[in-house]
Amino acid sequence: MRRIAVGTEKGGYLLTEANDTWIVDGPRFPGWKVSAFGETSDGQHLAAVGSNWFGIGIHISPDWSHWADLGAPPVWPEDTGRAMEQIWALHRDGSRMWAGVSQAGLFTSDDDGRTWAPVDGLNEHRTRDQWQPGFGGLSAHRILTSGEQIWVGISAVGVFRSDDGGATWAPKNVGVPSVDTADDATAPEVGYCVHGLAQDPDDPTRIWRQDHRGVFRTVDGGDSWQRIENGLPAGFGFVMWRDRGSGRLLTVPLQSDENRVPVEGRLRAYASDDDGESWAVAGDGWPDAPQFTGVLRGAFDGDDHGNFCFGTTGGKIWITDDGARTWRELEPAFPRIYALSLLE
Repeated sequence: MRRIAVGTEKGGYLLTEANDTWIVDGPRFPGWKVSAFGETSDGQHLAAVGSNWFGIGIHISPDWSHWADLGAPPVWPEDTGRAMEQIWALHRDGSRMWAGVSQAGLFTSDDDGRTWAPVDGLNEHRTRDQWQPGFGGLSAHRILTSGEQIWVGISAVGVFRSDDGGATWAPKNVGVPSVDTADDATAPEVGYCVHGLAQDPDDPTRIWRQDHRGVFRTVDGGDSWQRIENGLPAGFGFVMWRDRGSGRLLTVPLQSDENRVPVEGRLRAYASDDDGESWAVAGDGWPDAPQFTGVLRGAFDGDDHGNFCFGTTGGKIWITDDGARTWRELEPAFPRIYALSLLE
């Protein structure tokens, strides 16, 4: 039985598959934006919520039906002058939880999200005064971990890596054009708008990057990046996923920064089976009618067993259960989708 947690502009929903149909439970947190999902070390569900009037919060549930506000989300020290606008990512590594937020920052919790501490090595990085927001704000939204190594993607700043558990950090963007410079210009340390990151868990230094300026791969943990767009109709987009079981990569190209809709209205996921060297339309089942809705950076998830789904700004969900060979659109229509999570 598959379940999908859906975070939208107006609350959270749970989809449960039953006899080839999907039952909708919700909304939970009606009127609140649900921007990220997570899981505690003992298997409970977490939902990050936000309101333009009441700020942010993190709620916990053992069963999706009964939720409790944990009461102490990440907060910026008053002397920083920074606003806590949204939680973009909740990432668990063992017993430690990581939260990526805007205005851009990283926080950790060692008690399943009940209390949080800022990661000052990144948050107060020497380049901080050069950080600038992208269209979606100044946001830390991608977190990868492998032992003492941590990678964080910040829009519109770039990828940072720590080799000592988060104490110190270095920008890792060589080979990616910055937002404001040409490909052959002298590369600045920051000013890169990373949109998505996917990692090979068997070789954590191999990472794929969906960026504002294209699609890239590193085989040395981010020390250098190479462009990999052969077969893609556009380099712009937000989705980057790797299925561990098959090694297949997935992305959903969009027209451009100025026109964030599928290329020529043809909504398609693209797949690579050769480490990103080449790409082709992933399977069949795609609509013939034009689709002019985008896919946001948190609106996708997979489970490493051939199941993958993504949601659109028009509130529709597309899913595959055979490694992206066949796709179907689910019937329910939701508000603008910000986050999806395939639940075990």
